[in-house]
Amino acid sequence: MLTVKGVYKRFHEGTVNEKLALSNISFTLEEGDFVTLIGGNGAGKSTLLNCIAGVYEIDQGSIYIDGIDVTKLSEYRRAGLIGRVFQDPMMGTAANMGIEENLALAFRRGKRRTLSWGISNQEREQYKELLKTLDLGLESRLGAKVGLLSGGQRQALTLLMATLKKPKLLLLDEHTAALDPKTAEKVLKLSDQFINKGHLTTLMVTHNMRHAIKYGNRLMMMYDGRVILDIRGEEKQKITVEDLLQRFGQVSGEEFANDRVLLS
Repeated sequence: MLTVKGVYKRFHEGTVNEKLALSNISFTLEEGDFVTLIGGNGAGKSTLLNCIAGVYEIDQGSIYIDGIDVTKLSEYRRAGLIGRVFQDPMMGTAANMGIEENLALAFRRGKRRTLSWGISNQEREQYKELLKTLDLGLESRLGAKVGLLSGGQRQALTLLMATLKKPKLLLLDEHTAALDPKTAEKVLKLSDQFINKGHLTTLMVTHNMRHAIKYGNRLMMMYDGRVILDIRGEEKQKITVEDLLQRFGQVSGEEFANDRVLLS
């Protein structure tokens, strides 16, 4: 479902701030793979997601989604293939529009626009049923402006919108990092529920090692712009945080020194 082959990305080339963010990244995600991606600050996790989504143009290599070569496609051209939830709950929804209007936009993704009535009563009932799965009481607030919702409510809504029309690939970029622990746990459980129910191919960046181990069927760790660990299957089910830190040290030759990750 996703093939990343020999990808390089360099920022500020030819200046004192030159940074090789991605160095010869190659991996493949099969349909239904739920991969958690972890690494320290500057490892290249978010850069990788931005390259896959088309936010950044890669310098070298190729990217395929469901067999389609998207390497040269712009971000908006890839949008029909990708669902994405960002770290900032303010992104991914239109704050000045109502809940039902935001859902209608997501529901019509990739469809041709017409002059028919915007939202039918049948559609509203469908939205209510979908919102009930969030267990946040939003099904009775269809007309409420999204900007009035809490960060957790908004992020849960964004997740619902991203998965409403089954995307070929779901990208979750530290989508619970800005939430309090209790809300973050709820959004993570909802993510797991939607991914498993829809058999969605997913790449989830997280700063939390325990979450990286608990969720998904595969774990990848990045360091200095490279994927240095790719753990899956039975091995992933048995691995602990201590094992992960030890493996990191063996492969990188350094200690894992990111407080944000370790304190999680």
